[in-house]
Amino acid sequence: MQRRKFLTLGAVAAAATVLPVGLSATDFRATNASAWEAPSSKEAIEALFGKGAMIEGKIEIKAPKLAENGGAVPIGIKSDIELTTVAVFQDANPRSAVVVFELYGNKIDLMTKIKMKKTAEVTIVAKGADGKLYKTAQKVEVSIGGCGG
Repeated sequence: MQRRKFLTLGAVAAAATVLPVGLSATDFRATNASAWEAPSSKEAIEALFGKGAMIEGKIEIKAPKLAENGGAVPIGIKSDIELTTVAVFQDANPRSAVVVFELYGNKIDLMTKIKMKKTAEVTIVAKGADGKLYKTAQKVEVSIGGCGG
């Protein structure tokens, strides 16, 4: 009986040391509502990040040249820079902003899927731990009817 109590208390103590003290996340839809209503990437980017200069070429986007299913277009984002915020934008849908990741200064290798109604440019904007803004973009063609032939 004592052994079970000891093991239970040990497991609880181990779990408590692994769990973070507090978790928080920014609700970007509440803090930057205009970005989520913006019809173009340019307007959404300015609403979220302002009009500052952006450095290109430090973030890699992995997306298909031709997406056969516009309902689930795979988008990969990779960078060796420590980033705090990464946002995905596209101009294929009525609303440009897709998702914002809050990272706390990590090098990234992310994958997500987005919906695109038509061919358009996908833009990634990230804020580095150094406070600088980084940007990359790629045109993604969306096959009409789900067949890339």
